[in-house]
Amino acid sequence: MHERLAREGGLVEREPRGPWQEVGIHGMQRPREWDSTQTVEAPGIDGDAVRFVVLPDSSVLIEEGPDSDLAPLAEAVERDLQPPYRAQAARVRDDLWAVQARRIDVVKIRNAPDGDSIELTRDALVVDGQPVFGSVPELEGRGDVVRAERLDGDLWEIQVSRL
Repeated sequence: MHERLAREGGLVEREPRGPWQEVGIHGMQRPREWDSTQTVEAPGIDGDAVRFVVLPDSSVLIEEGPDSDLAPLAEAVERDLQPPYRAQAARVRDDLWAVQARRIDVVKIRNAPDGDSIELTRDALVVDGQPVFGSVPELEGRGDVVRAERLDGDLWEIQVSRL
């Protein structure tokens, strides 16, 4: 009886739980982060890592990394998906690179408010974290919450959430 009371009172360690709570064992998948994963020979790229965006017109915006010609990386991605997309690549060894990319939505916002980020909800417009008056017609009616990040000039990457 004293063993049962000690166990119920939390004074005795319980049997260790099995690994079924780990991802991959209990049946729940992680959400897919990338739409394309490729390896490619890409000579002439400086550095060891790069992050970039390919716009709808196939122009490349380098966000992080060397200012090299990334055409071999973009061509590898475009075997699976068409622009626009966001990608990151890392040197595996020598001229062998691994590149991952995911689709993005890009819109052109004319007369956008000054700033680099916009969040539009049914009740508010927030630019760079500050509430503002006005509207952004290109974002209205897309969803309950629309977030936009400036890519270049009047091109914005958007993410739409429905509540």
